[in-house]
Amino acid sequence: MNSHATGILPDLKPGEDNRRDTIVGQARRFFMSQGYAATRIEPIARAASVSTATLYAYFPSKEHLFGAVIEDAAHDFSRQMETVRLTEGSARDVLMGFALAYARFMGDPFVRSVFRLVMAERPRFREVAIGFFDKGRSDFGHPLILALETLAERGELRIVKASWAAGQLMGMVEHPVFFMPLVTGDEVQAERRPEQIASEAVETFLARYGT
Repeated sequence: MNSHATGILPDLKPGEDNRRDTIVGQARRFFMSQGYAATRIEPIARAASVSTATLYAYFPSKEHLFGAVIEDAAHDFSRQMETVRLTEGSARDVLMGFALAYARFMGDPFVRSVFRLVMAERPRFREVAIGFFDKGRSDFGHPLILALETLAERGELRIVKASWAAGQLMGMVEHPVFFMPLVTGDEVQAERRPEQIASEAVETFLARYGT
């Protein structure tokens, strides 16, 4: 996401100003717990130990502040995914490394909270929501697609289209750790551990695409 594309995001980037980061951090907490409509600017300013005037100097409106919170969350997700390394080795080793990291990431309650907030406010912040999902798709899917293409070139996989195969692997991981808790308000949680979910997804994937 970028400020020029959405039209509401501030020009300052995370990390450039400590007060700005504090405001965004407190705003994230309020938006996550109360939702967009119920969140008010004054309590955020008090929690961030700044005046309301100072907050508005950074973010002219609640819309700008919400956009900054979502952008900040997207940067957090990117930083987490940067720690995922598609390891050298067999197809099983490479795919297991990705699947396990992806299962742990998508199973994080904070990740679900951000997605719920974005989906709830999508009609009001359509471009912000689209940018958020597009960035997530790129951060997660692109490295996996490249890895699948490499494994296919080495003769370890038989795939027609790497993006389709990547979506299938990610979907097998997402369903139990992310979508079930997401749609049930966290009332239904996966009974299997992330290691088991990742392992079973990889074995199913290899049964379909392995050589």
